Amino acid sequence: MKLSKPITIVCILLIIMSLLPTKGHAIAANGAILMEQHSGRVLYEKNAHTPMRIASITKIMTAILAVESGKLDDFVKVSHKAAHTEGSSLYLQPNEKVKLLDLTYGLMLRSGNDSAVAIAEHVGGSLPKFVQMMNDKAKELGMKQTVFANPHGLDDHENHYSSAYDMALLTKYAMKNDTFAKIFGTKEYTYTSHDGVTKSWINKNRLLTQFYEYCTGGKTGYTKRAKRTLVTTATKDDLDLIAVTINDRNDWNDHMTLYNRAFDQYDSVEIVLKNKLAKINDQYYKGKILTRDSFQYPMTDEEKKHISLKINLKDPLTLDDNYNIKNPIGHINIFVKDLSIGEVPLYLTDLPKEEDTDKGFWQKLKKKFS
Repeated sequence: MKLSKPITIVCILLIIMSLLPTKGHAIAANGAILMEQHSGRVLYEKNAHTPMRIASITKIMTAILAVESGKLDDFVKVSHKAAHTEGSSLYLQPNEKVKLLDLTYGLMLRSGNDSAVAIAEHVGGSLPKFVQMMNDKAKELGMKQTVFANPHGLDDHENHYSSAYDMALLTKYAMKNDTFAKIFGTKEYTYTSHDGVTKSWINKNRLLTQFYEYCTGGKTGYTKRAKRTLVTTATKDDLDLIAVTINDRNDWNDHMTLYNRAFDQYDSVEIVLKNKLAKINDQYYKGKILTRDSFQYPMTDEEKKHISLKINLKDPLTLDDNYNIKNPIGHINIFVKDLSIGEVPLYLTDLPKEEDTDKGFWQKLKKKFS
């Protein structure tokens, strides 16, 4: 039966509306988190520390290790084992030579399991050694609910799992690397293989390519046991966010809902400015104490009303002539009401002038304070 034009239009509108997140939309994921990318502040969580199967979002770890290896220009000879890895594939052939950079793009955009094994064997020297690298990096990053058993996330091992929080930590770390961030946010990639064949890949992350204008990157995942998993990033008005959902039948909507709520409620506030003199009334330190870092934090309008700063400086009597201006002289503690949300180190603007050191700078300083 052929549908009339008005009915067709209504059907299309209903489909579009089903993709639009609503304000009261409940998050369907078994595990979920929304984290601000720079401060690490958690804006939403649901079973965020519960270990779960994670499927192909595993490949975020594989990709950052490939990028950090310094071997992206290497040509990788694809092994028989890699070429015959089951599941999603780049359709690599045994003994084919592919640049590691191209394999990493294929890993992230098309979720190639064959690419994951080829990367692991080249970067780690063997599959087991690369898996050990993955677990070492996870431990280094404080991923306490994570164990990796393979570089792709297939359900071929019982001990392969992570949590929404741990995957957000990993993404937070990886996004500091410009090369990783570029790959993570690429919508389409074209390359010419070693034998002269041109190939093109479209990113499977439809939040990036179709649904959400503020999305800046992401990685999809699915296995029969893990169900749908998704990690994405989004930016609006200087607020950079990471969303992770695990076992989520409605992940596109859930990510858009989490982002829209946060963009409505939070602003990125620069509380401490970089390279600014600290306001200090101390008789010696006044005009001589400098910040070298800024401090930004996602805040609601109500939270902005309750910011307070407390400056702590070292007692000059405890310092000696070996003090170097590269060492902090103290720090600023930042509070919202009574909750400490961070601190920024403070430094002397310069070493004392020569005329201040004729009798010993610290001796003169100590005399002043004594």
